[in-house]
Amino acid sequence: MGIALVATFMCALQATAMLCGFRGPLERLIGDYVGTPAGFTVPWAALVVALVAVPRDYRLPIAGTALGLDVLFVVGREYVGLPAAMGSGALVVLTGLGVFALMRWTGSRRDTALKGVATGLLLVLATKAGDAWLTITSLTRPTVLDEFAARADHALGQPSWVLGQLVQHHSVLYFLLHWVYLELSAAATVVAIYQLRNVTTGGRWPRHFVVRTFLVLGLIGPLIYLMFPLVGPTYAFGPAGGGFQVGDFWPALLPPVDGTAVPIAFDTSTPRNCMPSLHTAWALAVFIHSRSGPRWLRIGGTCWLVGTLAATLGFGFHYGVDLVVGAALCLTVESALREPVRPTARARLRLIAGGVSVIVGLMLCVRHLSDWMAAYPIMFGLLIIGAFATLAYGFYATFFSHPGTSAPAIERLTGEESESPAA
Repeated sequence: MGIALVATFMCALQATAMLCGFRGPLERLIGDYVGTPAGFTVPWAALVVALVAVPRDYRLPIAGTALGLDVLFVVGREYVGLPAAMGSGALVVLTGLGVFALMRWTGSRRDTALKGVATGLLLVLATKAGDAWLTITSLTRPTVLDEFAARADHALGQPSWVLGQLVQHHSVLYFLLHWVYLELSAAATVVAIYQLRNVTTGGRWPRHFVVRTFLVLGLIGPLIYLMFPLVGPTYAFGPAGGGFQVGDFWPALLPPVDGTAVPIAFDTSTPRNCMPSLHTAWALAVFIHSRSGPRWLRIGGTCWLVGTLAATLGFGFHYGVDLVVGAALCLTVESALREPVRPTARARLRLIAGGVSVIVGLMLCVRHLSDWMAAYPIMFGLLIIGAFATLAYGFYATFFSHPGTSAPAIERLTGEESESPAA
């Protein structure tokens, strides 16, 4: 059933892409196999996640084969004049691993390996679907609402302008944050490896782990892009606007707030992918799932969250309100997916309803009350921070606050430990 739904969704996106005249997800996927991959991080992250689910003796030979194929692909691309890129080897080996496990293994070994391969392939497919969806947002939303978001951000102190000035004038900080922003999938892979570390020895699979949250966020978030199209400060108010920007304000000058905010006509190539900030949502998911790990993993999750927040704002890709909506979306999705420490349906439903209320309420305020938010920033700022803080406290109390419970026990209660294998 799940395979049929994924296949139908990908085919529908591919058909839409063909009708609109751009490369669809299946074309992009084929290009990763035999053409020039879009990047190496996602295919290799997918393979690493799958390797955790196969017996230890197979991992090094499989990884070595993938690396060798990648080198051969690079040499072949150089020979035919294509750009050098890695990732095809990992994708080919990941697919081959699935076929090998299906044909040669049996029992729990096969089931566990196939779940790992399926998880890895879903990550790759989600990336291709996301790329196609971003193109759809730029084609179907000719105007953007950035003037409304810029006014609303007065309630949060215009964080994109503040951090933009800091990041743009410090090359080392710029490089570090750029790396953190691009390699978010690597951080998620590390957390996933820790959560899946026992699947081959115990014959069990976690009820909930970070990849599930990533996939659900990637499914829901882009739908909101169509409801609230934004391109970000560096495009709407800065040098990356390509002539469509309101003015050259970001990050040195704040845009004026006199007059009435209106939708801005923009180009057909820049994705409308600001509201919500999925980078924030994904980084927060990494942070949450790292809480049940050792100290080094918790520190890494914290640093990646802070770095991602600073990068999304400092590069002018998002407004402060985008980050709040993205974080609220993450907590809402997590509330729907994980098991509460105090297992009551009412607590879960209350959190989901609260998260949806914060998301919808803030988006409505930005769209219809942005002038008021600019005129009364302290009042609206306190309301925004208070609403999100209440949601965050409720999430903590429901899923992590359990006095006298040890860390391994919290892992079991929150569903991040393993479930019994299927019969």
